[in-house]
Amino acid sequence: MATELIVRVGKTEKNYAAYVEGLDGFVCTADTFEELKKEVTEGIDFHLTGLREDSDPVPDVFNGEYVLVFKWNIEGLLDYYRGILSLAALGRITGINQTQLGHYAAGRSRPRKQQVQKIEKALHHLGEELCTISF
Repeated sequence: MATELIVRVGKTEKNYAAYVEGLDGFVCTADTFEELKKEVTEGIDFHLTGLREDSDPVPDVFNGEYVLVFKWNIEGLLDYYRGILSLAALGRITGINQTQLGHYAAGRSRPRKQQVQKIEKALHHLGEELCTISF
């Protein structure tokens, strides 16, 4: 069974950035999330090749099968979906005040773990509902 590798994704001032947990020294940036996913996949291979060529230790997880799991920070996620999901809509499905969501989106404050779970649960529920739609 493949090991899940966590890729932490966030938004910087001008682009998206990611790092892979357990792979020290590896960071990627790209203009879009789609580009970032490609850069991470290709970058890991490049980084591991460099480690092996330099006889540096390679974390054990990279010697077997692994799958990348992209995990967003709230600020980056809200920025990525801002044209699709308004803060008002997100407020309705999460029960979190729109102003507070705005603070999260702008990076002025960070949500507590409970708030993050609330947002994640609401988005997963929305996704499940959308999957049941047919025409």
